Amino acid sequence: MRKATDIKNALIWILLFSVLSVSGQVKKSRADQLFYQYEYTRAISEYNKEKQDKPLTNQQLLNLADAYYKTGNYQYASDTYLDVFKTDTDMPATYFNKMLMAFGKNDNSERIKTFLNTRRTSLDPELLENAEINFDLMNKEGLEDLKFEIFNLQANSSKADFSPTFYKDQILFASSRGHKDKPIYEPTGEAYMDIFTADLSPEGNTLNAKLFSGIQATPFHQATPFYVEELNLLFFIRSNVDNGEMVFDDAGKNTLAIGLVDGSGTFRYAFRDQSTSFYYPFFDSETEKLYFAADLEGGYGGTDLYYVYTNNGLIMSSPVNLGPRINSPGNEIAPFIFENSLYFSSDVFYGYGGMDVYKSELLQGDAYSLPVNLGKGINTDYDEFGFIIKNFEEEGLIGFFASNRSGGKGNDDLYGFKVAEKPGIKTFALKGRVVNEVTGVVVPEAQIKLLDSTGNVLKELYATDNGTYQLEIPWEPSVTLEVTQEKHSVYRASYDEAQMEDIQKGLFDVPIAFIEDLVEEKEDQTVIKLNKAYFRRGQSRITPEVALELDKAVDVIKKFPELQLRIEAHTDSRGGSATNFRLSQNRANAIKSYLEMQGVPTSNILYTIGYGEDKLINDCKSGVYCLDVFHKQNERHFIVVLNYNILY
Repeated sequence: MRKATDIKNALIWILLFSVLSVSGQVKKSRADQLFYQYEYTRAISEYNKEKQDKPLTNQQLLNLADAYYKTGNYQYASDTYLDVFKTDTDMPATYFNKMLMAFGKNDNSERIKTFLNTRRTSLDPELLENAEINFDLMNKEGLEDLKFEIFNLQANSSKADFSPTFYKDQILFASSRGHKDKPIYEPTGEAYMDIFTADLSPEGNTLNAKLFSGIQATPFHQATPFYVEELNLLFFIRSNVDNGEMVFDDAGKNTLAIGLVDGSGTFRYAFRDQSTSFYYPFFDSETEKLYFAADLEGGYGGTDLYYVYTNNGLIMSSPVNLGPRINSPGNEIAPFIFENSLYFSSDVFYGYGGMDVYKSELLQGDAYSLPVNLGKGINTDYDEFGFIIKNFEEEGLIGFFASNRSGGKGNDDLYGFKVAEKPGIKTFALKGRVVNEVTGVVVPEAQIKLLDSTGNVLKELYATDNGTYQLEIPWEPSVTLEVTQEKHSVYRASYDEAQMEDIQKGLFDVPIAFIEDLVEEKEDQTVIKLNKAYFRRGQSRITPEVALELDKAVDVIKKFPELQLRIEAHTDSRGGSATNFRLSQNRANAIKSYLEMQGVPTSNILYTIGYGEDKLINDCKSGVYCLDVFHKQNERHFIVVLNYNILY
């Protein structure tokens, strides 16, 4: 059984003649010819001979590295990729991915992590985070608890069978098994791809596989079907053909287009381009988005996942790339959405090898959660792709996928599976801004920590210059979010599972207080900012008016528990000096008692001082007639921050 290391074999067959058409236009060395004929062992020998006479070009070195990789010489492969990278840091992303895959094949994930860390500034942060989480999950115990019952389908042939889709009470799939109307595709020696159908038994296996009659016959490729029950439309890919003849671009390449057939059997092209191939259409009925894979200019690697908006199957927008959270330097194919989860396959370097199936949650604002590998319950070091799933009566879930793993009947085989629960590790994803709780202005570069129930740090990062943050971790039964920034209050809140589900539904802004918004300078000292409030004349009992202001102080002290305070009270000059001194001291003590009753620790309040009438701020001294309003200017109380200049 030949093992795949690039994008899956069946699609390579479809693409072969376009590659050969292009490569045939450039004079190739003997080693190049062997490489493009898949004679990898002989190509290695020939490349090594040729480099004795003259240096190999970077492309030839990459071919040599590919040949090493495809023949299992992973150390030579990684060394050769790395030699090219050292002289060409703009090496195409797909080769960068292959280099890291070769590192991984040597069981050297630590080397990958080290290499990524040295390139952090030049790589997408989403790629780094995806790799970090998936590497950690692979080493985490208890992730294989979900038991898949996997079975090879009876519909398989000795040829390539792949890309299943649900079709009424049947499935459709693509195959190169051939039939009388299909000529042989010369580059592979097998028939052009076509679409077949099979009945489903009560147990979920396939019966009576036969050519699908619901689409017009063509002698060229037709593959990767997807049926939209709500619209009774069938999307699939087919060779670009006009008037029964293949259409070629200026480079001599025939591409694959997305076509559709409606309920009456009428065919039309949904999406086509003479220079670009499109693969694996999937239609989301809820959003009317048509998803597909393509290698468009400006992507992140090889084939990326895209979507377009549609109206009854008509394309209404330009392609939108799903972005670096989903797309990688490798190849992404076969999108499928089930219960708000996006399943797809990728050969990105942090998988088990070849194409692995990943799951990502659809979030608000066209965002996606971190894609998580489905694990060894489904994935192997071969290719797994074309994953589909649905609820299966009262027996959990049933689904299908294709793989070229050992033990199959052909190159790519269809497999069914049953599972009790929805597959894929659940994650907690949170994004939003850190903002000033008073003004709403963003707070840049705040430190953000997510902790588990025992206080262990699960994730640590810093908000961006514009105050935004985004984090994601494997699901926990509870978490604590802690946000800190210099001269700001600490945000610390714990959330149970229900609350976690709620706060991750949309953007979650974290409010923190800025100390300079909460204090002011009065009488040459820093005090907590409060509106003026008065005790009843001659009394020290806390009035509702005073309590309202003191509650603000309680909030400040709780936000900034490091503050050390002095409470001071002043009276006017009316009454005797000794009486005023006692009154002011009683008022200071009353303020302290109130703060303590509201939860302020005693350790925060170092002193309480009543100054009586010793520190008047105007000329209303004893024996001087003043209006009441001027006497009241002298009646005041402050909560002084003693260590402000030390802290800030």
